[in-house]
Amino acid sequence: MLRATLALLVAASLAAVVFLVPAQASTPKLVGTVGPGYTITLKKGTAKVKTLKAGKYLFVISDKAAIHNFTIEREKGGPKIEKTLTGTMFTGKKTVAMTLKKGTWKYYCSNHESEMFGFFKVTS
Repeated sequence: MLRATLALLVAASLAAVVFLVPAQASTPKLVGTVGPGYTITLKKGTAKVKTLKAGKYLFVISDKAAIHNFTIEREKGGPKIEKTLTGTMFTGKKTVAMTLKKGTWKYYCSNHESEMFGFFKVTS
């Protein structure tokens, strides 16, 4: 009886892992870099982000300078959405999950926005 119960628990645990891992693995990853000079990038794989489908994304940001930050903002296509992913004094790597909605988006360093920015579109 005890063996049967343990076998059922192990089988249920394995089934739960099989169903949970693909959900996490399927979230697309976007890689951003800000600094150390006056540069900012956002890529999916090796390509610069230009167009994305609406949905949830993992932003993996490498902030290489304490004078910069990484902010993302929806400028057009609905109510304004703005989120600072790394703060000005932060340096290092940070991962943030964010749901992107349809519209025109901008990523930038708010301290040097006039020279450190990029745009992309999110479609339905």
